[in-house]
Amino acid sequence: MENKTEIKWLDMPEEHNYPAAESYLGLIHDAQTTADLVLRLKQVPVSSFKAKDIFRASGLSLLGVSNSHVEKDRKKILAGHALSPLLLVRDKANGKVVIADGYHRLCSVYGFDEDTVIPCKIV
Repeated sequence: MENKTEIKWLDMPEEHNYPAAESYLGLIHDAQTTADLVLRLKQVPVSSFKAKDIFRASGLSLLGVSNSHVEKDRKKILAGHALSPLLLVRDKANGKVVIADGYHRLCSVYGFDEDTVIPCKIV
């Protein structure tokens, strides 16, 4: 029988994840749109998607453990610490999902199991 590493999740994103999302979203949206998106992210319930599906929808490349942030999250997983859910924004104009916060967490989790179901807030 395969021995899989259990990946634990917090029930809700940590408060510092929202300013991080706002910083990133501010690069691709004007200030008002960014503020509206972050407010909506705070208000929506948590849903879940498989790691591989989030990657496919985002169109981003997988970062390896040579990335210090990915390695840090990998160590958290191995130590049994819970990770914060991802913050995602649908970019309907381009048919993509923007990972507003949690890209490194996603890469870390994917390294354990691409079928892992990840809690997310998505607008």
